[in-house]
Amino acid sequence: MARYTGPSWKLSRRLGISLSGTGKELAKRPYAPGQHGPNQRKKLSEYGLQLQEKQKLRHMYGVNERQFRRIFDDAGKMSGIHGENFMTLLESRLDNLVYRMGLARTRRAARQLVNHGHIVVDGGRVDIPSYRVKPGQTISVREKSRNLDVIKEALEGNDFVPAYVTFDADSLQGTYTRLPERAELPAEITEALIVEFYSR
Repeated sequence: MARYTGPSWKLSRRLGISLSGTGKELAKRPYAPGQHGPNQRKKLSEYGLQLQEKQKLRHMYGVNERQFRRIFDDAGKMSGIHGENFMTLLESRLDNLVYRMGLARTRRAARQLVNHGHIVVDGGRVDIPSYRVKPGQTISVREKSRNLDVIKEALEGNDFVPAYVTFDADSLQGTYTRLPERAELPAEITEALIVEFYSR
């Protein structure tokens, strides 16, 4: 299955969460899209709830199904709680950390910055959005890309950087200092349902 490239606002309304992180999608119409959206009373089965939770997380990080499953399997090989490990690995993706540092307004925009070669990890250019960053590694903007308008606009609108990341807006450089704790990850996701979905 290919990565979703359709309208993100419609998808946010379908899943009931803000995929962009701004909350704007649900501010005006907090119900599913379509003619019957406001009046839907469909009760989901247990499988439906598990599938919806998986789709929420998958679309939140912009990952296709094959990659998503591979990361889930990798998380199962780590010590600790499977669901929490899974979310930690998703959070460690390069495109996500570029977004968390405020260099892009959305994960989609962060993915594009990485794809186009604007991001450097430990001094070397990396253009793979799924690159797994290890704690202690430094992420910065390439010298030639420092004056990009999209980066400047994103930094102006950013007022929050999570505790597991440090970022210096002057040098456009940040460090992934440690693995995030569960309390610092998206609260609207129930990862236990995703573990149950793949354990069927």
